[in-house]
Amino acid sequence: MKKRIVGFHLDEEQHWVAELECGHNQHVRHNPPWTIRPWVMTEEGRDRALGHELNCKKCDVGAPPDQSDLH
Repeated sequence: MKKRIVGFHLDEEQHWVAELECGHNQHVRHNPPWTIRPWVMTEEGRDRALGHELNCKKCDVGAPPDQSDLH
């Protein structure tokens, strides 16, 4: 199910995680050659990605929202 990106945070291993409008989180790593996402490496790139949609597999299976200890 497609869901918009509403924010980003770094996980405990310093990998970028997209926060989706549904309350789920999804890693958005730049890990060539397997995953090419150079936009995630800069604040400007992440800002431009806000509002873009990612496929949320957690929504597809009806998973509850992820817990956030950021607040």
